[in-house]
Amino acid sequence: MNTLIAITGPESTGKTDLAEALSAAYPRSLVVPEHARAYLTSLAPGYRYHLDDILHIAVRQRHDIGWAARHNGPVFCDSDDLVLYIWIREVFGTTNTPVADWIAEQSFRHTLLCAPDIPWEPDPLRENPHDRDRLFAIYKEELERLERPYSIIQGSGPERLSCAMQALAGLI
Repeated sequence: MNTLIAITGPESTGKTDLAEALSAAYPRSLVVPEHARAYLTSLAPGYRYHLDDILHIAVRQRHDIGWAARHNGPVFCDSDDLVLYIWIREVFGTTNTPVADWIAEQSFRHTLLCAPDIPWEPDPLRENPHDRDRLFAIYKEELERLERPYSIIQGSGPERLSCAMQALAGLI
């Protein structure tokens, strides 16, 4: 049986590192990588993404998660529709997209919400170095609105991994 675990939160909160560390800690686990990074990196230099680009990313991310859901073991999803929903809302000022419906349909066993308590790491794809606390509050509000079980993940390095493993105790 698989256990779908979403890893979500604002930019530069260690989601990818946590997904990889959890995968290394749990035998027979699988990581669904964040599709946004690969997609946006493939675009022409200087290209400014549009709403259609985010919707393309969402479709691909959903496909990858759906495929991984058939895996017999833990599945750590480095991103989910919630990330895309909040991104669309913040950048384009709308919630009138299919992603708004999709976030309610996702069936994660648990969500790990990464706190912005680690240093910001600059990256050409990141946009909000000074707004992570506000965005974190939005993620928390949305998880509560969706009634999704979640745990806040804090600390750095081994501390962060330990926090996540404690949150997942009994689920995996």
